[in-house]
Amino acid sequence: MRTVEEHQDAVRALLAPLAARQPETVSFLSPADLMPLGADRVLAHDLVSLVDLPPFDNSQMDGYAVRSVDLVAGEPLRVARRIVAGHAAPPLEPGSAAPIMTGALMPPGADAVIPIEQATPDFFPPDAGGQVVSFSDPVAAGTFVRSMGSDLRAGELLLPAGSGLGPAQWGVIAASGASEIPLVSRIRVVVISTGDELRSPGVPLEAGQIHDSNGASMAAAIVDAGATCLAAFTAPDDAGVLRDLLTRHIGDADLILTTGGVSKGTREVVRDVFEQSVDFVSVAMQPGGPQGLGTVSMTDAAGIPVARPVVAFPGNPVSALVSFEVFLRPVLRELHGLPADRQHLRLPLAATVDSPGGKHQVRRGALDADGRVVLIGGSSSHLLHGYASSTLLVHLPVGVSRFDAGDLVDVWRIHD
Repeated sequence: MRTVEEHQDAVRALLAPLAARQPETVSFLSPADLMPLGADRVLAHDLVSLVDLPPFDNSQMDGYAVRSVDLVAGEPLRVARRIVAGHAAPPLEPGSAAPIMTGALMPPGADAVIPIEQATPDFFPPDAGGQVVSFSDPVAAGTFVRSMGSDLRAGELLLPAGSGLGPAQWGVIAASGASEIPLVSRIRVVVISTGDELRSPGVPLEAGQIHDSNGASMAAAIVDAGATCLAAFTAPDDAGVLRDLLTRHIGDADLILTTGGVSKGTREVVRDVFEQSVDFVSVAMQPGGPQGLGTVSMTDAAGIPVARPVVAFPGNPVSALVSFEVFLRPVLRELHGLPADRQHLRLPLAATVDSPGGKHQVRRGALDADGRVVLIGGSSSHLLHGYASSTLLVHLPVGVSRFDAGDLVDVWRIHD
């Protein structure tokens, strides 16, 4: 029986070639271009700034642009033409002060800005000749001036490869004028839930049938891991139907993820279809013991030979979700340049719990008012509502069959 750590390593090795996939270059001409990109995007290559930031000397506030040498004598200055943001500014003549708005281009000759609150009169006079303004104190050159390139110089590194792109990063990319952005491309995953009993949500159920939950949970988990779920299908326990689905969709996918059909029953369709290319193993974990992984080679719908990695999880919904969290999510996150691990904590149990000593048991739980771990639901792998009500995965390691109240256990926060 394979250990959890051995199977984690096997999944990581299987998907390692996906790290060499080509980046996705996107055109960034307006904020609307960001909407289709989604969250958690990562820069694939270094970006350098195309311009100085800011691209010109400008005023830090509403006030008067002045020549600092003109204020030494304390004499009133003539009011020059007003300067507003987005427009060129004529040179500032000696002995004059130009009303200037925040962000406006500093006029040639001016080297400081005096806030309007420090001027007399403390308002901007109308644009008319003969106005004067006085200031109580002289100022140093550079006062309240945002100098060209004071944030970044043209040609300097804007953001390094591997940077996560959040609001500030997209903002500085836009400010730099960059319009072609190389992103770490999303891994494309096709999900296939197998089982004669599965029906789509909304379809009336007949005897022995259930609604497919794995398609929804796996699709959401894939997106959370930074990848793209191309499609989620259900397939009956019919090898021909499963092969047909693969033929039609394998060419578009980077990874095939299946649920169900991996145990040792008589109708294990995933084992039947992949038995020549996928290793089916038992992992010392509960839930999620039966696992499969390997590479499938076949001809796609266009008649082109393709080979794609396959990860096969058990079909019980909690088993599939726990398997994703333990084996696939960290690898997908790493391949997208995202933080791989959930927040790990070591916290006390609120009550005694038994665990199979020969397996790594993963239970679901939450924290009580005293910060202790309370288990939710039992250990059975069909208790999906208990999982949905939980905020923690609780790890009970191999080799210990009983944990007492107050014992410290490892937990992962799954709602961060």
